Amino acid sequence: MAELEIRNLYVRAGEKEILRGLDLSVGLKEIHALMGPNGSGKSTLANAIMGHTGFEVTEGQIIFKGQDITDADPDERARMGLFLAFQYPVAVPGVTVTKYLRTVLNAHRETRGEEPIALKEFRQSVEAAMQLTSVPKEFSGRYLNEGFSGGEKKRMEILQLVLQRPEMAILDETDSGLDIDALRVVANGVNAVAGPDMGVLIITHYQRILHLVQPSHVHVMYQGRIVKEGGPELVDELEAKGYGWIAEELEAAA
Repeated sequence: MAELEIRNLYVRAGEKEILRGLDLSVGLKEIHALMGPNGSGKSTLANAIMGHTGFEVTEGQIIFKGQDITDADPDERARMGLFLAFQYPVAVPGVTVTKYLRTVLNAHRETRGEEPIALKEFRQSVEAAMQLTSVPKEFSGRYLNEGFSGGEKKRMEILQLVLQRPEMAILDETDSGLDIDALRVVANGVNAVAGPDMGVLIITHYQRILHLVQPSHVHVMYQGRIVKEGGPELVDELEAKGYGWIAEELEAAA
């Protein structure tokens, strides 16, 4: 049984219908790449999975760990083990990186019935994660994402992923706007935590991160639906031919 299953999902933002009967299943141990041209609905799917209030599910289901979470609050989904690395991480003035990370870790520990993390253990865990994600230690005392560059914000997202080790990680265009060094840091962080206890969904319209994080499954979105699926070889085909042939195939089949 898939850890995350999307069934016949229809989603609208205001009066605009964006997702139109989307189906997707992601299991533990698997790394899925969701690709497609701009405007195909990739980020809408990510937000709908996490319960963003700006997107309305009008039909279909989101199943996680065998439970229907279609109407669950975002906090409930996160505590269950869903994680979203945002395309545009926001700044949180007045909340230091250290305070934020400890609050998040303790929220997950509380859900599991565990005591708050000891300060020494917390420091050791954060320092190890910062080393892996090339986040300077002095960032600990800064306000979350305030004054950070785009690349630094994306590294902070992967730092949270490394610390939380969720059961399902959704990376919404985490590779966008990164230089090659930052991209390698992001990819190394994902590869370090991906494994038998985690599923990963990488949302991107570029191929370069998929040369560093090898997907087991590749899906192509077009006009709110997944229209083509395959393995890693599909990435090479898209890199060589672009997305135009996808539309041509659909038009020919209509």
